[in-house]
Amino acid sequence: MTRATQIVSVFGSAYPQPGDKYYSEGRNLGAALAEKGFVICTGGYGGIMEAVSRGAKDAGGRTIGITMRTSKSRANQWIDQEIQKENWQERLFDLIDRGGAYIVCPGGTGTLVELAVVWEMINKRLMETKPMVLLGDFWQPVIQCIRLTEFERGMKSDRSPSPFYVATSPGDAAAYAAKRLNIHSPSL
Repeated sequence: MTRATQIVSVFGSAYPQPGDKYYSEGRNLGAALAEKGFVICTGGYGGIMEAVSRGAKDAGGRTIGITMRTSKSRANQWIDQEIQKENWQERLFDLIDRGGAYIVCPGGTGTLVELAVVWEMINKRLMETKPMVLLGDFWQPVIQCIRLTEFERGMKSDRSPSPFYVATSPGDAAAYAAKRLNIHSPSL
């Protein structure tokens, strides 16, 4: 079996705290990704970013946090390598550039922007198609609304399949990314 060297970029809310449903789900996701041998890359701060990093470290994984020099927040304690960028835009595009796959967790407008930028870059063929996973059904209403509106208003001429895989659990998300990237779990 080969050990993964692929990076998975994970997007999600900065607000969940330990004990919250989404924080727990993030920890489980980080552990599941680390168990598949992935390096986990996040925005480096709190909430789901912290939870995913913490879960990865608990499982012996490696983490990268892309932060901003202009932020008053500090990288969470579960980041192995912090990479500081000058501003939000540079941070976003570094997260995108590093990812071999993307997992989008529940979040707010920041997470929506991350999801939309990756989606648009793939749609416009500004980057290669990479696995995009939505964890749970949180984003489904947004995705369905956009796709239906584009079709009904003649902005799209077909109902091509969604570019997203909707994972039912953190383990499902990690397994899908590993399958799509042809990664085998590391030998223990």
